[in-house]
Amino acid sequence: MTRPRRPDRTELFASLALACAAVALVGALAYGFRDRDEPTVDALGDAADVPVGEVIDLDDGAVADPDADPADVIAAASDAMGDVESVEFRLQRTGAPVFIDEFEKLALDGLIGQFSVPGRARASLTVTVEGNLATELGAVAIDDEVWLSNPVTGDFETLPDGFDIDPSRFFDPEGGWQPLLAGLYDVELVGIDDRGGERYHIRATAPADEVSNITVGLVRDQDVPVEMWIHPGTSLVTAVEFTTVIDGGESQWTLELGRYGERFTITPPENVRG
Repeated sequence: MTRPRRPDRTELFASLALACAAVALVGALAYGFRDRDEPTVDALGDAADVPVGEVIDLDDGAVADPDADPADVIAAASDAMGDVESVEFRLQRTGAPVFIDEFEKLALDGLIGQFSVPGRARASLTVTVEGNLATELGAVAIDDEVWLSNPVTGDFETLPDGFDIDPSRFFDPEGGWQPLLAGLYDVELVGIDDRGGERYHIRATAPADEVSNITVGLVRDQDVPVEMWIHPGTSLVTAVEFTTVIDGGESQWTLELGRYGERFTITPPENVRG
């Protein structure tokens, strides 16, 4: 597998900004767990109120059919995810580092944030610098405007002109979750799991092109086996786990999604410099 797509920039902050924005907006697909304390970046807002390790989607009594046709489960999930208007997400990534800058000094560890249509997202990313220093970065995206927090001052800065990042595309039926689900193959129903309530546990393989689309190029050139959990009542995806390989090293990803349909107030950051 080739390395993640990198921006054609030489300045460290510009490179960092593009990569972090991409990862943060990918987080609009995810809600996962981390081993660290909650992020404190102001961009996160009320997402920080949820303790690490707590499942937001409690058991609502929905019952899954153990004899369900997995193809029907996936088809319903594809339709449901195409209609998503808001979601809260977390991501945990472990194993071999996945670098998000062209200098290979910043490795993604996790993120937490929220997404709302049309085209609004905010997230706090945890990254490891040069293998030993953990720090956090904030990202806010509204329509075509993206702000990133400076890792030194904490102030937000507008993403430079020429960066093509559209946060709305991650839930666009033509380029996000809906085509990903529709393109799954080797689909099987593993069973019914209790993961914040009964969930269909689906195992399948996601095609390389669709994986690349929803990860903004961070995962490229490989079909990815996935484990997926789907709510039996709403058909919404509530968790995904998968492993990727970069330069022979395995990286494990856990994505969890919750609070679908809630109203999130995502506004431009107040502490914008320049």
